[in-house]
Amino acid sequence: MIYKEKLWPNAWMWIIAAGVSGAGILVFAPISAAAGYTAAAVLFAIIAVLLILSTPSIVVTDDALTVGRATIERRFVGAVQQFRGEEATAERGTRLNGLAYLCIRGWIDPVVKVDITDPADRTPYWLASTRNPDQLTAALTRR
Repeated sequence: MIYKEKLWPNAWMWIIAAGVSGAGILVFAPISAAAGYTAAAVLFAIIAVLLILSTPSIVVTDDALTVGRATIERRFVGAVQQFRGEEATAERGTRLNGLAYLCIRGWIDPVVKVDITDPADRTPYWLASTRNPDQLTAALTRR
């Protein structure tokens, strides 16, 4: 394995999860305080499990690139570009090709664009969020 990254939710996502789960207190407090706090705890547990289970991985090996649920052989990986800030926002928005494969997370700003050279694949490129664009780019351009 050359590179591996999990796109874990950052701290503010957990704060939002705690705030949303607090709605359980508001809904069930008229029944009893215990019911409200229990509902909040259950809601937080459900949200936490969903956040953890939906966390994708990026894995680069000598033979393949895996981003989320998609895998492609390294021989079909073309040019690799990285974007940050407004450029990353444009890649996720106005410059986005509708056929591109996306694995983006709103809480991670940098994205890496990986051109796909497989003539049998209509997907022009993959766009993936990453906290380490320099390391991912280096791993993909290393032969």
